Amino acid sequence: MPSVAQTEKFFPLADWGQLLAQSLRSSDELLAALELQPSDFAEGLSLAKQFPLLVPRPFVQRMAKGDPQDPLLLQVLPLAAEDQLHPGYSADPLGEQDTNVATGIIHKYHGRVLLLAASGCAINCRYCFRRHFPYSDNRLGRSQWQSALDYIAADSSISEVILSGGDPLMLQDAHLADLVEQLAQIPHVQRLRVHSRLPVVIAERLTDQLIELLTRTRLRSSLVLHVNHPQELSPLHAQRLAMMRQAGITLLNQTVLLKGVNDSAEVLIELSEKLFNHHLLPYYLHVLDRVQGAQHFDVSSAEAYTLYQQMLARLPGYLVPKLVREEAGQPHKTPLHAF
Repeated sequence: MPSVAQTEKFFPLADWGQLLAQSLRSSDELLAALELQPSDFAEGLSLAKQFPLLVPRPFVQRMAKGDPQDPLLLQVLPLAAEDQLHPGYSADPLGEQDTNVATGIIHKYHGRVLLLAASGCAINCRYCFRRHFPYSDNRLGRSQWQSALDYIAADSSISEVILSGGDPLMLQDAHLADLVEQLAQIPHVQRLRVHSRLPVVIAERLTDQLIELLTRTRLRSSLVLHVNHPQELSPLHAQRLAMMRQAGITLLNQTVLLKGVNDSAEVLIELSEKLFNHHLLPYYLHVLDRVQGAQHFDVSSAEAYTLYQQMLARLPGYLVPKLVREEAGQPHKTPLHAF
């Protein structure tokens, strides 16, 4: 097997910013690329004016042409089902507005705080629990970072900072490095965690500069990716994630259980095995956060637990993610048990 250095020449990195700028932004454009028609979708499409379609071309290239049930396509294509109102689904299913204690800061768990480092995303996932989040009230430009840093510095119980968004890797490496260095100057902060979907849809975001900035301070750094289906991972992911692992960065993955996308034991087992082959440990398997517009993705807790039991029976324990639901007002994620 060739080394990382030997394989790197086969996967030269394109500029991730340029790839992002070339993203598709309309259903017509996406369907044309996949040789599909609106009539292929019996339930119809949504105009999605409030939460428009956004999907990078590298992610589209991993979709199967001519397949209206492609699991990657279903995650990004606005369907008419989104426009239906359902009881029990809300704009703020996790009660984050109650824990949005300062601009760009969500503080709901002991010992760790969420810093909304960027308000934009590289992809608009239709099930996103923050699709209605008031980002306009939480934008932190570089000039506003100090207020968030002051909040973290004032609370000595905070040992971990989680960079989220939007997507924190929407920041350029130089800006992200500046933020990480300032966090490292706060003595009680010991760990940095970065949650991102961007490198999943554009693997070129895993730059050498990103690896360097996550390893050059005293902070222990983790990168948590968001992969929902084995089809989302590519050889370039394997190469770049190998380099991150060799640099000492902890690599984890969280998955959302989605009806029609990954709600089968075979897909979830294949996903766990492929994640491990790409240097990622399965971390969480989330049941759907009940955000308005995503109800057609919901898998019941009982069905989720059955799938979890099947994974336990067929995988080693370290490849079985924790099955959880996140609930507003709780001090931790809630493990799902037998029903």
